Amino acid sequence: MSIFKAYDIRGTYPDQIDRKIAQKIGAAMVHHLGSKRLVVGRDMRTMAPEIQDAVIDGMLSQGCDVIDIGLASTPMVYYAIGKLPCDGGMAVTASHNPKQYIGFKLCRAEARPLSGDTGIKDIEQLVHGPDLKPAARKGKRDQVDLMRDWVAHIASFAKGIQPMTICVDYANGMGANESPAIFAAIPGLKVVSLYQQLDGTFPNHEANPLKESNLDDLRALVKKHRAPLGLAFDGDADRCAFVDEDGRTVHADLITVILARGMLQRHPGKGIIYDLRSSKVVPEEIRKLGGRPVRERVGHSFMKETMRRTDCIGGGELSGHFYFAENYFTDCGVLAAILVMNQLSQEQKTLKQAADPLRKYFGTGEINFKVDDKAALMQQVEAKYKDAKIDFLDGITVTYPTWWVNVRPSNTEPFLRMCLEADTKPLMVQKRDELFAILGHPVDH
Repeated sequence: MSIFKAYDIRGTYPDQIDRKIAQKIGAAMVHHLGSKRLVVGRDMRTMAPEIQDAVIDGMLSQGCDVIDIGLASTPMVYYAIGKLPCDGGMAVTASHNPKQYIGFKLCRAEARPLSGDTGIKDIEQLVHGPDLKPAARKGKRDQVDLMRDWVAHIASFAKGIQPMTICVDYANGMGANESPAIFAAIPGLKVVSLYQQLDGTFPNHEANPLKESNLDDLRALVKKHRAPLGLAFDGDADRCAFVDEDGRTVHADLITVILARGMLQRHPGKGIIYDLRSSKVVPEEIRKLGGRPVRERVGHSFMKETMRRTDCIGGGELSGHFYFAENYFTDCGVLAAILVMNQLSQEQKTLKQAADPLRKYFGTGEINFKVDDKAALMQQVEAKYKDAKIDFLDGITVTYPTWWVNVRPSNTEPFLRMCLEADTKPLMVQKRDELFAILGHPVDH
């Protein structure tokens, strides 16, 4: 399996990514972008300091200066790239992956992501080729501490948050590096936290809040403290998951609607972006709020480029990435949390009271199937439902007045992923079982 993915570079240490590979990736990034100055930050994984040093050595060897911001969440790296004069940068992180993984999230200038389509494939070719010749002048490495600026920037979005107690699971990840100081800057906000020590071995649970079992400790804490909401960050803190006072997960598509209320108050008529796996309540509610729903394929690089192109103020993906034009068009877990608290305070509601009226439809969530021939099975879905409205924005989406399904191939693995939603539970179960007959047995993934 290649370490060069659709949206980032990721692999296990040291068999797939070691010092040498990291050095070559750093040199190749400079060569590809023609950059003179790049920002680099890293997460708390045990091998991250070594891999960050190596990737920076590669950049310096090509005559590129490097702004080293040290320990930083991925959103803080994006902020640094957006704020400082530079040609782009990278976060040395493997996001929510287990402890043996390390990787790189790459950006051009203005924190625009480098994806498989916009540079990662070219960097892969350079890495697999001969070593790049060093530049005549080696670059210079400067250490810059942006923490105070970053904390002040994100805390400035807090507007009128009522005194409340919230529960937060940091999962020993990068949220614990910055969010406590951000929350402490909000008057009247009390935080009861779990796993606030940075620890790249993830001793308590995986830093992946999409896996429901990883939210169990947070659910128990929320119920114990009768908190109006609970937050769970992933490993690099670019995602945030939400649970209500009953400990029930409020999925990211419903959070997108809650965020849209505040965004469209501040910026009437703007676009709100959402991914095509989201409940149809999302475009319905955005229209009611006077906004423009903008549907996009899955993946942060697509979402961010489309946001810029279609004048979106923000939006979200079902994976827990929330995007903000007001924050350099990037995703940020703690900013999503603050804007949700703003909205709950304004409406004088708990998260449950804000989310429950949006639970109008019945969805399966994302279900995975391990298959040999992805294209053939998608053709079978198309043939079975040929009288529907069909589009191919990402895989195949079949839409009827009372139900819809999206089936899309994984970019990196032998999986098809299915999301289905219907107006009633019996119809959802019926159509889900029809799809299972075509796609086979679901697998845990």
